[in-house]
Amino acid sequence: MKILDCTLRDGGYYTNWDFNRALVDTYIKACNDLPVDYLEVGYRSIPLEGYYGEYFYLPLYVMQRLKSQTTKKLVVILNEKDIRPEHVYDLLTPCVGLIDMVRLAIDPEQFGRALALAEAVKIMGFEVGFNVMYMSTWKNQKNFLELLPKVQGLADYFYMVDSYGGVYPEDVKETIQLVKSYIPAVPLGFHGHNNMELALVNTLVAIEEGCEIVDATITGMGRGAGNVKTELLFTALNAKGKLEVDFNPLSKLVDSFTSLQKSYEWGTNLPYMVSGAHSLPQKDVMDWVGKRFYSFNSIIRALQNQAKGVKDNKSLDTVRFNNISYPVLLIGGGPTVIQHLESIINLLYTNKDIVIVFASSKHAKLFTTVQNKQYFCLVGNEGHRMEDIFDGDFIVNPICILPPYPRLMGTYIPGNVGNNAFELQEYNFTELKIDSHTSIALQVIKEMKPTNVFVAGYDGYKEGLIDQKAQELLVENNQLFDDFIQNENIRFESLFDTVYKIPQISIYSIIK
Repeated sequence: MKILDCTLRDGGYYTNWDFNRALVDTYIKACNDLPVDYLEVGYRSIPLEGYYGEYFYLPLYVMQRLKSQTTKKLVVILNEKDIRPEHVYDLLTPCVGLIDMVRLAIDPEQFGRALALAEAVKIMGFEVGFNVMYMSTWKNQKNFLELLPKVQGLADYFYMVDSYGGVYPEDVKETIQLVKSYIPAVPLGFHGHNNMELALVNTLVAIEEGCEIVDATITGMGRGAGNVKTELLFTALNAKGKLEVDFNPLSKLVDSFTSLQKSYEWGTNLPYMVSGAHSLPQKDVMDWVGKRFYSFNSIIRALQNQAKGVKDNKSLDTVRFNNISYPVLLIGGGPTVIQHLESIINLLYTNKDIVIVFASSKHAKLFTTVQNKQYFCLVGNEGHRMEDIFDGDFIVNPICILPPYPRLMGTYIPGNVGNNAFELQEYNFTELKIDSHTSIALQVIKEMKPTNVFVAGYDGYKEGLIDQKAQELLVENNQLFDDFIQNENIRFESLFDTVYKIPQISIYSIIK
């Protein structure tokens, strides 16, 4: 039985395949002293749109450096959906003498196409690994199963990949028996994801059932909920007397990745558990968990809708506005709302015709004493947040506006809102079709056709204090503001200092 550690490849889904040089050196040095047979160090890929880091493309100098540091066998993976046989020579010629095995990430629905790719790789003299995804669906994939015998003579290892992280030990046994009935002589491998925290037991069962190679990653670092932890697998096998392990380098290596884990927070959680239990894609959950306005409640509602084949759990009447011919005050969640609350309240008390649009309900309870009409933009978990903020004691007749139907995250309307909840028909002020607090608020304002828009609480983030999620939100909001200001003939001004690209005035210049 052999162990392949794929931390740098699978972990790249969190770091965009950029890793600190010192961390990689620590990883390679530690693995030299550990019972790992193969190190999968990244992808080789044709140029793709967007940024992907060093270990996604693996330039020649990187492979040469890695080869010089270790005696372990090195592995790269090709994503079959992007790579065709005609790409193989140029992609893999630099790998000759440096890389021992090339694995192929394969969708079983494209298995016929993958066979041609494998032939092109095999001709170049590499070991070939078939990493076939979605193993929980294989018994219903008759076309794929009928093609399985063709891997004989091509595959050095045929991997079963639990892409959804939801199979149980009995499923592992059943799938191994199924695959062996078609390809009894091909060595099998197993790659387990940890959505249901079954990756370790499934890997141990795979070994017991005759798999000759299994995957693992340090601290379980990997796409979505991650994989079986290399250190946990070593510990379990060592306790059974099946593996000799030097725990000193293992401990140092785990410590190095634990600090990285605090930044990226890989590992399972409730949404990943639900997605695994229902065999739903991890890619969506990984994206949703990273969005600030998507709570676990919202994500699970979306997953349940997917599992049931339901677009959305509720539709609403479309909101309609008359030309209000009044100013609008757009309120976000930034700290300037609290810092300058007295001035904002003064503005509203002396201008009761100003309509308030809360992009976020974070500060809404501060405005319960004003008589101005108030609209709330609900996306993700904002309905629950409203209930928490107001503790069920809402202002008189709050009007809630939700994204267009169907909503990816499903529909939740806070209690006591009654019939005062509506949905947008579409977003037509921007090409950026996303459900966010800001996109809803700006579409609402467009349809209101106010005389002008004042903005408060859209402060942005101070340089040096911004994380990746905040940076993405800043870029996204800037595009939305830019599209609105360019396309709509409505005066748009921030009342306070902001890093967003919004014209600014001072609130103190307009209040009495």
